[in-house]
This record gives sequence, structure tokens and C-alpha cells, in this order.
Amino acid sequence: MNWDAYSNIWNQLVPLGYIMAFPRTESGLFPSPSHGDFGQDIALVAQKMTTAAQTTGSLFEGKLTEYACAMGHSMGGGAAVLAASQNNVFDCYLGLAPAETNPSAIAAAANLQVPSLILSGTNDGVTPPSQHHLPIYDAIPQECKSFSSLIGGGHCYFANTNFNCDFGESTSSTGISLTRAAQQSLMYQQVTPWLAYFLNRSCSAYESFATYPISGIDLTTTCPTTVPTVSISQNGNVLSTTTQGLSYQWYLNNTPIQGANNDSLTVQSNFSGVYNLLVTFAYGCAFSNNIAGLEESFDAYQIFPNPANKTLQIQGSDELQTYFQLFDVRGAVVLTGFINKSQNTIDIENIKNGTYLLQLESAPTSFFKVIIAH
Repeated sequence: MNWDAYSNIWNQLVPLGYIMAFPRTESGLFPSPSHGDFGQDIALVAQKMTTAAQTTGSLFEGKLTEYACAMGHSMGGGAAVLAASQNNVFDCYLGLAPAETNPSAIAAAANLQVPSLILSGTNDGVTPPSQHHLPIYDAIPQECKSFSSLIGGGHCYFANTNFNCDFGESTSSTGISLTRAAQQSLMYQQVTPWLAYFLNRSCSAYESFATYPISGIDLTTTCPTTVPTVSISQNGNVLSTTTQGLSYQWYLNNTPIQGANNDSLTVQSNFSGVYNLLVTFAYGCAFSNNIAGLEESFDAYQIFPNPANKTLQIQGSDELQTYFQLFDVRGAVVLTGFINKSQNTIDIENIKNGTYLLQLESAPTSFFKVIIAH
């Protein structure tokens, strides 16, 4: 299959911010492809991309994170195992109906030391799961690996229509009940949150992948399916957590505090605002509850009622216009606008119940208030 048969995948992933690189070697039928060379080429492309990201004047300068994933379909899926098992440039492996190769992808999988996800159509007759996908999965020793069986899925439907693949499938696969569009939809539902965590470290994405079942997919995983709850407490001007994690990052008003990377934080008396903590674990991450640390250092505004379910009344704004923003606990802006002395009501009837942070721009500083919507 030509590389452009996978345009469906890059049209799904590239708009989300990912960069995909396709080696075009080992693509002919005669002579038959060298699987070992293909694996080395996949690794080489990743190395070159990493170098390009650090090269002044390169198209990719400053555009890549430190994370990379080896991904492939069929022969490419097996060759990606060869690449990821012999090279430390990759942080994860994603196989779409990966095929056994020569040299053996099954044997190489025993050296795969990165989180791995394999997607398999149950009715794949081109690379039957019991002979290809499952032996590769079973051989992977990594503590976090996942196997997704797409019920009624085939081999070629991960990609767009391709004569060679579709002809081979027509002579070998039986009982396929998924349409190509349905199989690709299931693939995106599984792959998107998985990549969002392992390449982009999204806390909510890991929880989505690990805990939310997808109709039509039978997921087997050895990855932790729960993320510890993070809580912080306040003792005077010291905030702390007893939650054990790999790393910590404190936030003030939804903005990371530079250098605040321990399990405790000393709050200075003149630092008003709302604090919370991001804890990263081996697999997954979580934000803590919010602490209104020295919430207001001055009584510039009175805000009521709080909790509220329809409107907030703001008193104390004598300016012609005071700009406000309402943030959720993830830092996303859910409301913005202006208030003044005569128009001092904020409508919150259409926001979800929960905890929010209201910011009022009051020169020369800003005013913050924790708001509970219910």
C-alpha cells in the first residue's frame, strides 16, 4: 500500500497538532520488501526529525515535543515493532493489525520497553489475530500495554480503499460486519485519547482511554485504570499534599508557578488567589482540589450569591468598564465580558455545575474569587 492510503489517519491526527512522518522505502512488490531495513528506516526518520527540531533554520525548529511514537499498519506495524524495540527514540508503539515479519516482530516485541497499543479486527484473515497481533502483544513485557479488538473488523479498513489490500482481503477474510467508515471511527475513538496522553500528557485523555468503554471494542489492558485522587491542605501559609507522585506542579489562578515542583508550597502573605496542584504518576495525572489561598488581600468587590445558580451580582465596580473572565478548574475560559456600576450582573445559568475562578481586571492589579455554580 502506498503511504497516501493512510490520508484518513493524518486528516484525523494532524489537525490535533501531531506531525506524522511516512518512510516511503520498502513499498514495492518486486523485489519483496526488507522488513529489517524498513524498521531501521522508521527509526532513522524519528532520529532525523528529532535533530531537525533542534536545528536552527529547520522547518521543524522548536515545533516538536520530546515525545515520539512508532506507528504502523500490517507489515508497517511489524516493522514499527522492530524500530521501537531497538531504538530509544520512541516513547510509545501503536500497531494497526501488525504482521509478523522477517526478522521476527514477535521475537523483537520481547524487547519493547514502551507503552504499546495494538488494534485488531476480529475478522482479519490477512493477518489473523491469533497468528500475528496477539503473539506480538503477548510478547511485550512492558507494564502498560493494551489490545483493542474491533468486533467484526477487518484488515484493510484501517486505511482508505486500496486495490492490493482489498483484493487480498476478499480472498482471505470472512464475516466482516463493520463498514470501513465504522472501523475507522472506532479506531479514532481509541487512538485519539491514547496518543493525547502518551504524546501530549493530557490527564483527561488518560482517564478517557482507561475508564470509558467504547461500544464495538473489546479492550484488554495492563495499564492502571484508575488515577489517584489528589488533595491539598492548608496549614497557615503552607499548602501541601500527601499524594505520592513522580512530579508536581503548583498553579496559581490556573497558571503554573515557576519552580514550584515539590509536594508543598509556601504562600507569601501578599499572594492572593486560587491554588491547585498537578501530580503526575507513572501512568496518568490529576489535578487537586482548589485552595483559596489568602483569597482576597483587599475588599475591592463584593460578589453574591455564592454559591449561585443563575446570576452573580458584583458590587464595587466604579469604572466605566471592568473586564471579567471565568475559568474552569482546568484553566479554560468559559465566560468573558464587561461589567460597570449600572450593569453589574453576570449570567451563569448556562454553565455546568462546579468550581470556577472569577477574575476581574482592576488596575493596577487583578481581583480573584472562587465561584461555586450549582
